[in-house]
Amino acid sequence: MILPMRRSTPLHNFVASVAVLAAATACAFGSELAAQQAPVMDRSMFSDPRGPYLGEAEVKRTAGRFPFYWTRAMYSGGGFRRGSWAVDFPKSDQQFLIVIKRLVRLNAYDWENPVGLWDPDLRKFPLIYMLEVGGMYLTDEEVVGLRGYMEAGGFVIVDDFWGGRQWDNFLWNMRRVFPDRTIVDIDLDHPVYSAYYNIDEVIQVPAIGNTYRTAECAGCYPQVKGMYDDDGRLMMMINFNTDLGDAWEWAEQPSYPLEYSTYAYQLGANMIVYAMSH
Repeated sequence: MILPMRRSTPLHNFVASVAVLAAATACAFGSELAAQQAPVMDRSMFSDPRGPYLGEAEVKRTAGRFPFYWTRAMYSGGGFRRGSWAVDFPKSDQQFLIVIKRLVRLNAYDWENPVGLWDPDLRKFPLIYMLEVGGMYLTDEEVVGLRGYMEAGGFVIVDDFWGGRQWDNFLWNMRRVFPDRTIVDIDLDHPVYSAYYNIDEVIQVPAIGNTYRTAECAGCYPQVKGMYDDDGRLMMMINFNTDLGDAWEWAEQPSYPLEYSTYAYQLGANMIVYAMSH
């Protein structure tokens, strides 16, 4: 259950302290991954204060056990060994959950939840997170799956892609999903910016190795865009020329500026509260 309680005070110190806790408990596990297969992670070697890890099959079978799952969309393409969908995975997801559960008082499953766009079980999860979409190449099955998910009421958060070339690739894929729908700017007067925290500025969030100049390409400024259905419901929120996931992943690092991680967690909280209440 989500309790939308708007906050207007800075949460710098809170994010910093909770991120330290997250770093102590969120463990990144390396594992080989076949194409279109979620990684299997052995958690028998450590003690962790979070709830039980259910595993992919058990999560799908008992999807109603928790009111909310932070679900990462798996898709084809990207050029990485595991696919670009897996960038920052699973530490970013785990640490984001630890912090966001405290900020929003969110009753959520404690662990990452990767689900393929081709998987019929995707519709069990009302919100999905997609990143590094600048190199994705959706299969026909994934196109159908994503279209059906969004038309059925699903909400998609897109993050971490940069520059005109990656935008064009993302747009080409989305035109396959919805040939006739337009992508528009989401201005600061949109309710998503006040759904939980009051946000009055769109900040460019850098990758951990790029904090000295934030942008990953010349002339790239942060943009937030969206896609709506016929009834005016926001189906997709697109964070372009920014990297929220890296801020979630590295908030505990002293070298990562607190202003960026604070904004990233605030916007993350707002997107969840807005999506789950609309």
